[in-house]
Amino acid sequence: MAARESVAVLVAHPDDETLWAGGTLLTETNWSSFVGCACRAHDPDRAPKFQRVLKELGAEGQMADLDDGPGQVPLADELVEQSLLACLPSRQFDRILTHSPLGEYTRHLRHEEVARAVLRLWRRGTLSARELWLFAYDDERGSRLPRAIASADIVRELRAPVWEQKYRLITRAYGFAEASWEARVTPRTEAFFRVTTTEHARGWLEQARNP
Repeated sequence: MAARESVAVLVAHPDDETLWAGGTLLTETNWSSFVGCACRAHDPDRAPKFQRVLKELGAEGQMADLDDGPGQVPLADELVEQSLLACLPSRQFDRILTHSPLGEYTRHLRHEEVARAVLRLWRRGTLSARELWLFAYDDERGSRLPRAIASADIVRELRAPVWEQKYRLITRAYGFAEASWEARVTPRTEAFFRVTTTEHARGWLEQARNP
């Protein structure tokens, strides 16, 4: 049997790991996954749900408690970086999954901040991994629900039973109503951009979503 791969999934909010990569986490049984979440550690509703979802995903995890108010006040780079590092049991992984600096939809600043923090930490060597996988979704400037980007490096159509399990995690474990944005979004296809060089990471850091 092949050795298990160590994988870190670094996200802004509890449910991001499921929405954008849940099918992959359910499918990749050879991964030893750890989910670090930047926000909501002291949320009495979302924090315990996050822990229950991790069990369903076969992952471990830890949460930080960065500001997640509706005003989306920008956070200092160092604060985001240190909060993510504090969640992790190690700084060395085979692979790291996270948001892209463009986010998955228009617009949540925390997604973009987490993405940039991970890219910076990886470029500096503070976080070590062979490659990064950045969530690849777009909502065409808010004109539709986000969907997987067909031209991404990795595109995975989820088998029906896997998508149904993922959907149950969103609607039952996390408790989002079937009419909610989260339930309606839950992608049937998951996609990722691969980053394998520090130069490639620099290119991503130079990208920014227009206000």
